[in-house]
Amino acid sequence: MISKVFLFTTRRFPNYIGQHVKRLATASEAGFKHDLRIVNGDIARLSPKVRAFIEESAALCQPSKIHICNGSDAENSELLAIQQRQGTIVPLPKYENCWLARTNPADVARVESKTFICTERREETVPTPKAGVTGALGNWMPPQEYEKAISQRFPGCMKDRTMYVVPFSMGPVGSPLAKIGVEITDSPYVVASMRIMTRMGSNVMEQLDKGEEFVRCLHSVGTPANGVMDMPSWPCDPERTIIMHKPAINEIVSYGSGYGGNSLLGKKCFALRIGSTIAHREGWLAEHMLILGITNPRGEKRYIAAAFPSACGKTNLAMLTPTLPGYKVECVGDDIAWMKFDSQGQLRAINPENGFFGVAP
Repeated sequence: MISKVFLFTTRRFPNYIGQHVKRLATASEAGFKHDLRIVNGDIARLSPKVRAFIEESAALCQPSKIHICNGSDAENSELLAIQQRQGTIVPLPKYENCWLARTNPADVARVESKTFICTERREETVPTPKAGVTGALGNWMPPQEYEKAISQRFPGCMKDRTMYVVPFSMGPVGSPLAKIGVEITDSPYVVASMRIMTRMGSNVMEQLDKGEEFVRCLHSVGTPANGVMDMPSWPCDPERTIIMHKPAINEIVSYGSGYGGNSLLGKKCFALRIGSTIAHREGWLAEHMLILGITNPRGEKRYIAAAFPSACGKTNLAMLTPTLPGYKVECVGDDIAWMKFDSQGQLRAINPENGFFGVAP
């Protein structure tokens, strides 16, 4: 998958979803897990928390089978072949392992207007504007609306589809700055892209087996309410797209879009939105910043981090090619920086991502 193209479990289910979970608990005693058709991986070997997340999500979304991802080359080749058969991607022969994905024209960008943070109180999420002024710094959602949005979209949304379980690390696996997530999705495009953008696979699952906490990420491309998919090669439900975050329980839920910023939940959703709340609790920073290394002709190297809003040139600066004699510039990251002071008071930073993401209009 070319790197330059283009959750959900809740510990407090709403009643409608709780009925699905009850049925799962009853059915599991009668061999329901076999009926789920685990086509890759062994759910019995997973940590109790990961296993519970998978079972709860399967009860809600009702997939025909489950694939627990290991991040191998063979698995990636299979995912690419599936996408080719579906018409999602086509090879570009000029370069090796280069693919073009054409999206539905209605699903081509992040949708900030449909992106919400769920907290008990509005002031925990966004500034309170003056009376008569519409705020422009994010969207708040109360818990009851959060649960309602899930119950209106997710029950049965993966019917006749494979549910992929994607364990991933933001930052090098095992790093003291890294954080782990598990994304559940019905999109093979998302799985292949997460393999580029994060550290994904069996080594992350091994960390989870040790009891590591993780951010729960649930994603589905969805199905339009009328059941008609305008573009089968790029399934989506743009009319009901929604991206939600619940920082109190480190949870992300995304429905209706296959576009990267809305579906690759390790990026803006985890690394910035949930990441900043984790950072606030733990005493570090998750910022929308590039990281750049600059070496002068004397061999002295310094790192800079720079905060730009979207579409203002972060990637251009991060990938700068210097024309001044003797200078060297290295890109550490073009979008997100996680920063923390070490025991000596030195500010350290990592790019929590593993690849580059961009789109071609």
